[in-house]
Formats: sequence, C-alpha cells, structure tokens
Amino acid sequence: MKTKDYIERENRFGAHNYHPIPVVLERGEGVFVWDVEGKRYFDFLASYSALNQGHCHPKIVKALIDQASKLALTSRAFYNNVLGEWEEYMTRLFVYDKMLPMNSGAEADETALKLIRKWGYKVKGIPKDDARIIVCDGNFHGRTITVVSMSSDPDAYNDYGPFTPGFVKIPFNDIEALEKELHNPHTAGFLVEPIQAEAGVYVPADGYLFKAAELCRKHNVLFVADEVQTGLCRTGKCLLVIMNSYALIF
Repeated sequence: MKTKDYIERENRFGAHNYHPIPVVLERGEGVFVWDVEGKRYFDFLASYSALNQGHCHPKIVKALIDQASKLALTSRAFYNNVLGEWEEYMTRLFVYDKMLPMNSGAEADETALKLIRKWGYKVKGIPKDDARIIVCDGNFHGRTITVVSMSSDPDAYNDYGPFTPGFVKIPFNDIEALEKELHNPHTAGFLVEPIQAEAGVYVPADGYLFKAAELCRKHNVLFVADEVQTGLCRTGKCLLVIMNSYALIF
C-alpha cells in the first residue's frame, strides 16, 4: 500500500474530526519519524509536545514492557505498589501537597473546573450553582462540551450547544479586565494558559501572570494555570512557579 491508499482507507472508515497533513507515518526513533515509503522527517510537532522525550526511548520502552509483563492495570478500587512512589516524586518535584494523574489535557481541565467549583462552594461559600470561572478569549483547553463552552473560536463550538454555563470570558493579557471580574463575590477561579498556543503563540506581558495570581489571592479566587503545552521545561522553566495556597497547576 502507498500513502494515498492509507489515507483513502482512513477517510472511508474514520470520522472526519481532524484534517491531517497527508503524510502516513509508520515508525519513529528519537527526533525522527519515517513514512510508509521510507522518507525521513524531523518530528517538530512531537505530538503537540507529548513526545518531547522522542520516539521509542529505550529506557521508557523497557519500563513499559517490564510493567506490562507484571501487571497491566490497577483500577482505583485497589492500592498499587508503585503509584505512591510516583505521586511522592511528582509532588516533591513540583513543590505541591497533592497530585492527581490524568490521561489528557482536556481531562485535566475538566477536573480543574470541578475542583474550582467545589472549592468555591465548600470553602469560599459561594451559593450553590452560582460559581463563576473567568477564562480568556483565544483559549484552547480541549474539545469536551464544557471546555468548548468557554471557547471564543466558532470552529470549536459551532453546532455543539446548548453549552455549560458559568464562564466569563475576558481578553488575554488584560489585567484591568481581570480585576474587574474578580470583584464579583461569586467568582471562584481564573483559568489561564501562561502562553496561548492555539491563539498563535501569544506570550503575555512581563509580570502579567504574577500580577494575576496576586489579584486572585487578594480576592480569594483560585488561580489555575493550564500548562499542558508550556510545563515540564518546554519553555525553559519547569512550571509557572507561583507558590501559594490558591494556585492549581497542571
């Protein structure tokens, strides 16, 4: 089979929810990938940064094989002899009290939204079902119904309503707009990407993020950084370091 054959088969039997580049990849090693005709490419996309370690890293492959040959899966109905070790390592690395593993960025965002709302009701005392969450125009936090409910991109939300309520959109990199919304006593959280990617690699002004975190602390609002794209040293820093009791980072 040639490239066109693989593409035609995917187009025939697969849902058309993406528009891939017409390259059919077959294998990878390190920073390189090869298509079905043997042409080599640099993998600059790195699966939207999920493969910064490269393809088929021998240490990672060995760990996967070793674990799969011992125990494939433990549901959270049981304890696990290695989960706690990993959780301890992660919390020490990030200097946080707790961590919760996720499968994807969208799942992390959904969980963060639940945490914000529950914290707003249980801790801040916001009346039931009145919690507000501030988000930024141009955001991309995933493709679930709730996440597209806070999108400003018609391609993300067209034909998917009705949408989840409770979100307030403000311009990215606008401290005055944020401060205005923080005065509302029903505001529970501010969810922001430290650098917007889908909007066009939009880097905020120096000091914007720290000022935003300070304002959130002042108004008793959770500051939540979506670092799915920017965390784990992808920008030269491990994480956005705002160490206070009102920050969630994922």
